[in-house]
Amino acid sequence: MNKNKSDPQFTDVLVARDAIAGSAIITPVLSNTSLNLSADKKIFLKCENFQRAGAFKFRGAWNAMAQLSSMEKSRGVVTYSSGNHGQAIALCGRILGIQTKVVMPEDAPTNKKLATMNHGADIISYNPAYEKREDVASKLIAKNGFSLIPPFDHSDIICGQGTCALELFDSVGQLDFLLVPCGGGGLLSGSAISAHEISPQCKVIGVEPELADDAARSFRSGIIETVHNPNTIADGARTESLGEIPFALIQSLVSDIITVSEEAIVESVRYAFTRLKLVVEPSGVLGLAALLAETIPLSGRIGIVISGGNIDPEIMNYCVSQK
Repeated sequence: MNKNKSDPQFTDVLVARDAIAGSAIITPVLSNTSLNLSADKKIFLKCENFQRAGAFKFRGAWNAMAQLSSMEKSRGVVTYSSGNHGQAIALCGRILGIQTKVVMPEDAPTNKKLATMNHGADIISYNPAYEKREDVASKLIAKNGFSLIPPFDHSDIICGQGTCALELFDSVGQLDFLLVPCGGGGLLSGSAISAHEISPQCKVIGVEPELADDAARSFRSGIIETVHNPNTIADGARTESLGEIPFALIQSLVSDIITVSEEAIVESVRYAFTRLKLVVEPSGVLGLAALLAETIPLSGRIGIVISGGNIDPEIMNYCVSQK
């Protein structure tokens, strides 16, 4: 299976929708919330915090793992993840009967480590200050013959993630803007594929932390730029760089990538909990943070992907207690 260099198309997203049907949840879209205070804005929240394993990652993981051959399934799967992709791979592995290994940083959130183990995966810890997760995974593949299912630089992963925006458009129709969290670019690029086909006038905007601004810099420079182990509260956006496949799609289909401060992220976790009654992790509120901080001027029909809800209780307590 070597689909990493193929060029994902909207037809592939439609195939992915069929592949995940009955396994992934068609997550709810919230509207008419306290966000709709301005007459010139109509906000739609696509709530992937209600997805299986607590984040959008289940979509891509299932789409990729269900397509493995019988031989590949028997050998097992390895991936690397700060948490949400690892949980999704582990859960898919448990359902499909596939052995899974997840390379996770030592400082990954405790709740994400425990959930990954509870779903049946073996965790391989590494120190991100001294090792690259890709190198750790490569050694495991060389020794054991595992199939690699990376978190974002993979066509089946991207097309699976693209089903999230596809469902949003199916539910609410045309949009003027779509705000999407950005780490490695799988969700953003998949969302852009769907938007380009269904709502071509919609401006797709990626959002990442100021402290992990590699995607924004890459978008402007035209080359993939990196950031090493960024110290952002949004652990799902601590990726070193965009993937090659997502980067090419983002360059051609995304209107802009913007950044938000740590303070805006924390405030948005608090706002989601206290005003919207949603439990959302810091990476999951990046689009909401851009809206609340008025990072860019927005009007009309605005979609926001709430990408996940796997937040440590300690982090939630910290965010909610801030004023």
